[in-house]
Amino acid sequence: MSDSILICDDEELIRWSLAEHLELDGYTTLTATNGQECLDAVRKHAPSLVIMDLKMPVMDGLTALRHLRETDADLPVIIITAHGGVESAIEATRLGATGYIAKPFDLREASLAAKRALEEHRLKREVHYLRARERGGYGEIVGDSHPMRRLFDTLKRLERIDAPTVLIQGESGTGKDLVARAIHSSGPRKSAPFMEIDCTALPEHLIESELFGHERGAFTDARATKRGLFEVASGGVIFLDEIGELPIGMQAKLLRALENRKFRRVGGVADIPLNAAIIAATNRSLREEMKAGRFREDLFFRLHVVPIEVPALRERREDIPVLVNFFVERLNRSFGRHVKGTSGAAMELLQRYRWPGNVRELRNVIERTVILLQDDIIQVGDLPAELRHQAAADRGGGSSGCPFVLPEEGVNLEAVERGLLDQALERTQGNQSAAARLLGITRYALRYRLEKQKPD
Repeated sequence: MSDSILICDDEELIRWSLAEHLELDGYTTLTATNGQECLDAVRKHAPSLVIMDLKMPVMDGLTALRHLRETDADLPVIIITAHGGVESAIEATRLGATGYIAKPFDLREASLAAKRALEEHRLKREVHYLRARERGGYGEIVGDSHPMRRLFDTLKRLERIDAPTVLIQGESGTGKDLVARAIHSSGPRKSAPFMEIDCTALPEHLIESELFGHERGAFTDARATKRGLFEVASGGVIFLDEIGELPIGMQAKLLRALENRKFRRVGGVADIPLNAAIIAATNRSLREEMKAGRFREDLFFRLHVVPIEVPALRERREDIPVLVNFFVERLNRSFGRHVKGTSGAAMELLQRYRWPGNVRELRNVIERTVILLQDDIIQVGDLPAELRHQAAADRGGGSSGCPFVLPEEGVNLEAVERGLLDQALERTQGNQSAAARLLGITRYALRYRLEKQKPD
């Protein structure tokens, strides 16, 4: 299966000649005429490499490159620059471009640059994969706890199996998308497209057209034939994220396509082979959804061939230190920081917190902390206040039963008391009895404290 290359240039001759030459070398090509079309094509087709001009209408190459790096730090990008535009090429390299070629260029030079960029990307991916295994992990997934080792064992068994049907289940933020990408990147179809379809983002009236495509004239706005995502992903992997959100009517059509391994475009009469591996994911209990009549039982069992359960972070707290170090190292590279790690007390607090948002929440907390950190070690006081307070509440406040954590710099106790009294009265619209219940004291104790707070 060939690598796909997206060629983005506003000059038709360059797009055509590059596409012709690269296809002769065995690559699959896509084209775009400006930066915005490039971003749309990357989201839709997930190419292996982008070759992009710097000067284009609507959105220039540097702006498009910045957006690409915000969503995909690893996609190789080769910049095309005009003769004498070395400064722009250097700026593009600083933003993460893999390399550049200057106009006018020889087509063989462009082909060699593409080959070199793809080989370098594959090598980096293999090195990253091996390093992840050394530190305890699999691809982009980090961990060495028993639940994660069990997950990695399943993923290793899938490495040599072509086109397995997989159902990934787990809470929001656990990394189900990373598991899906790991299955693709380590399996026989790793050089073919990986099409991620968010079932919550597709408008219900357009779902069938987006997945299966449509023929010209199939409905009012169908002015041209359109290939669906199932057709575009031929030979690769289709990742149906949040499959539990799919409307019940569309579930029947999806089941029919999976059972028959073929489908038809909307308004079409010809069958199109379904030549893609199917991975589905959900944060819902599909068995509960079946009982409620919101998910088809036959589709569930069709997807439930290889079930994978991704554990919540609170079920693998021993992985938190390695996850924190992993995020800190990555953020140091991204932001040019030199954070060495966390104090023992800060790590203890991180491991005590329940993490309702799972690994996604942990990553966001560490990113926020690293950005705002003034020292090189993360201390308890550097962590978000809501996290410190919730961790203390989860612990039951220690021996004192206090649900709050005293900041390292201390507090003005009278101001804290005044603030709590005001909040309780505001929440109860001035009802002193209700405010006293919120504070766990009697109405007389509340009045006494209010009187004490009055200025002399």
